[in-house]
Amino acid sequence: MSSLVTLGQTGIQRVGEMTRGRLIRDSRCLFTCVAGRNSVLKKLNTKSPFSCSITGRYRRFSASAAHCSTSPAHQKTPSYSYVIVGAGSAGCVLANRLTEDAHESVLLLEAGPKDMLLGSVRLSWKIHMPAALTYNLCDDKYNWYYHTLPQAHMDSRVMYWPRGRVWGGSSSLNAMVYIRGHAEDYNRWQREGAEGWDYEHCLPYFKKAQCHELGENRYRGGSGPLHVSRGKTSHPLHKAFIEAGQQAGYPFTDDMNGYQQEGVGWMDMTIYKGKRWSTASAYLRPVLGRANLKAEVRCLTTKILFDGNRAVGVEYIQNGQKKRVFADKEVILSGGAINSPQLLMLSGVGNADDLKKLGIAVVQHLPGVGSNLQDHLELYVQQQCTQPITLYKAQKPFHMVKIGLEWLTVFTGYGATAHLESGGFIRSRPHVTHPDIQFHFLPSQVIDHGRVASKIEAYQVHVGPMRSTSVGWMKLKSTNPLDHPYIQPNYLSSDIDVWEFRESIKLSREIFAQKAFDPFRGPEVQPGPQVQSDADIDAFVRQKADSAYHPSCTCKMGSPSDPMAVVDSDTRVLGLEKLRVVDASIMPSIISGYLNSPTIMMAEKAADIIRGRSPLVDPGAPVYQPVTLDTQR
Repeated sequence: MSSLVTLGQTGIQRVGEMTRGRLIRDSRCLFTCVAGRNSVLKKLNTKSPFSCSITGRYRRFSASAAHCSTSPAHQKTPSYSYVIVGAGSAGCVLANRLTEDAHESVLLLEAGPKDMLLGSVRLSWKIHMPAALTYNLCDDKYNWYYHTLPQAHMDSRVMYWPRGRVWGGSSSLNAMVYIRGHAEDYNRWQREGAEGWDYEHCLPYFKKAQCHELGENRYRGGSGPLHVSRGKTSHPLHKAFIEAGQQAGYPFTDDMNGYQQEGVGWMDMTIYKGKRWSTASAYLRPVLGRANLKAEVRCLTTKILFDGNRAVGVEYIQNGQKKRVFADKEVILSGGAINSPQLLMLSGVGNADDLKKLGIAVVQHLPGVGSNLQDHLELYVQQQCTQPITLYKAQKPFHMVKIGLEWLTVFTGYGATAHLESGGFIRSRPHVTHPDIQFHFLPSQVIDHGRVASKIEAYQVHVGPMRSTSVGWMKLKSTNPLDHPYIQPNYLSSDIDVWEFRESIKLSREIFAQKAFDPFRGPEVQPGPQVQSDADIDAFVRQKADSAYHPSCTCKMGSPSDPMAVVDSDTRVLGLEKLRVVDASIMPSIISGYLNSPTIMMAEKAADIIRGRSPLVDPGAPVYQPVTLDTQR
């Protein structure tokens, strides 16, 4: 950034008329200035820890040696108004919105690399080509590559959990499906103690974020940074799925994110002009030229720095060097449902008994940190296709080269979509008020998260319950920030979760048996015709269900009177000052859909809270209600 002047290794910044910088020297004295273009630093001595005063144009801070950097005397430690940890789905939004205020400065720390090589989308095709999404599930270049503990109710299987470690976070790895969830999810949040997070307070922020290709209406946004497109394929198998769903008795919905979630129809996607549209594309890279924003990569944040119960900065490792940075206003954690609670616990915030066992000094006892872990499980019901129209041939080397060349040249063709363009939401049984099962159709066969090539011409539906009752936890394995934590989702630990999965398979089979699939239907591949009894179906679920990659709720938002709440309705960590968490970890409970869109919404809303703005509200938006709850459809 041409307007940024850096002094020393990380530096005091002077950015036009608006920069504030802070410096630590010899662990003795700490300065902050709000500088004019020709300002000069002056040494200001103080004695009491982290006291503050105003002298002319300068704010003065002091720090005792116990709280200051242990860096050598030549090293200089800067500060910013806000330090954001994690440049993922929430962190990119916050970095954009908080730097709209020119008098504030933001440092954004990302553990992974940038999402573009040499500034080129084409050179970073594994991220930006929608059809290439499985590539980054196969290695840890942009991926934390987590694994769970063995699952007692799933034949002791260890489950694979990919999470984004790159600009854009998991929005740079996901399947680009834009699903908000149901209005009742957010009304439930309000009842669970997240005051001001009901549907009428969340809908305006979904709209603020969105730029839908079909234009603005009561439910869609038309001018936000996040481009959203609608499935538009003419593929006969997608059309067959939607027709078969209606033949089975489910309604067609023209917008699953609008008035009516329930039914089958075309999916929305975060794809723009043939390219993945992550939060890095939507929010971060367009504002990197702002003088009051600095975005650092390959920074593993290892500790939150506290003065008493006030967060004052963070410690991180970059290029093998331990560094510290300070926040004049707030530290904001946006590392996601694994990294944010892990960092809190490493810093002494969590269940006091667990922290003491590892020798971690307790800053704040919050037993909810790492608890309440929720995720979606899904599996694939697969049918062999009698016509050579699936994506099977497209995955052969010769065809992949052709597809890649077209995308690299003009960003069109089979490479410009993730092919997950149709799906649906239904209710599992009578008296369920809103959909609790999701379908996602794909004209191809997926094996082991896409890490194994498809073997035959086949199509599949991804299906799974949306509001499972099984709840898990995560805990530190050690005090080493490089060690992945223990992850225990407790999948299928309740009888109702087992029943819902069994029903999901039966309902999927029913759709595949409809007349619309007659021209294409071959033998069932998975579960297979031999799997018919409830016991056999349950065994198949234990063997084949996998994470849908939606970990959440590990720093739940709630009332201060809730002993398991971690943040309040303003996203502030309970019992502490100047520390917030803004990401999917603060969801009180998991929503009925995918997590990327709700996380972006939460960050948009949190940005207004942080900036002291009045909340947006849209009361009275109509929401579809089934004609009767006495039947399942």
